[in-house]
Amino acid sequence: MAGVECVAAVDVGGTTMKGGLVARDGTILYTERRPTPRAEGADRVIAAISAFVSDLCRPRAGTRPAAVGLAVPGLVTDTHAVFSAAFGWRDVPVSAFADVDLPVALGHDVRAAGEAELVYGEGGEDVLFLPIGTGIAGAVVLSGSLYGGTGGWAGQIGHIPVRPDGLPCGCGQRGCLAAYASAGAIAARCGETSAEDVLRRVREGDDAAGAVWGEAVDTLGLALATYTLLLDPALIVIGGGLSLAGDALLDPVRARLRERLAFRPAPGLRASRLGGQAGLLGAGLLGWRA
Repeated sequence: MAGVECVAAVDVGGTTMKGGLVARDGTILYTERRPTPRAEGADRVIAAISAFVSDLCRPRAGTRPAAVGLAVPGLVTDTHAVFSAAFGWRDVPVSAFADVDLPVALGHDVRAAGEAELVYGEGGEDVLFLPIGTGIAGAVVLSGSLYGGTGGWAGQIGHIPVRPDGLPCGCGQRGCLAAYASAGAIAARCGETSAEDVLRRVREGDDAAGAVWGEAVDTLGLALATYTLLLDPALIVIGGGLSLAGDALLDPVRARLRERLAFRPAPGLRASRLGGQAGLLGAGLLGWRA
């Protein structure tokens, strides 16, 4: 690693923060994971991110990062983390996350991961990249470019109301997709610590877990059908922790998507080829832009 140009990158998830040093060609030179102390409140999460950034920026084997890329969830501008339903923060300046004497770029976690899919994975002209973890949001790719919308907030698919007047969501609405199909919601509704535990119960024939899993699949199929009818993507790429369920998730979602699109073919649907590294690589791209 000595002498290699790199940036420090941190991808903040609802459960885990992934950090590392990323070279210009996308090689991850060093990586580390730390728990996200979400249960301790917004201020504690911000402090944990700042400490992580500072540790990554210390010289290692003669190499010191040239900049920092930080990817966080919620509503994000270049200068502020405006709002996060997962963490409860509002209008947090980038300086609160990174107390270092280096250029720092702040970006949305899912759009950053989507850009990594375009640069390092197998992208395309019209694609939806949809990581499903503690929450759900999408990176919208139109004609080969990421689309952010008027305020940079496009892609909040997790807050599509799939069940009017349904379960409450952390964003303040009811019936959101994230309240049914995020990995965090699936686990919480079954009293488990992870969606993987719920899937294990489903495979063992547990009816309660099966009902929760079935509703997650159905609402996800509904939301993706709605997106398809609006924007006609060639491909939908599922990422995040829930993508590790593989065909147990993808096959029934494909079936629901076909059922909802009776008069037209469904787009392709597959798991991310970058796996759990997409967010970290996306944060690295932010760092290089800085």
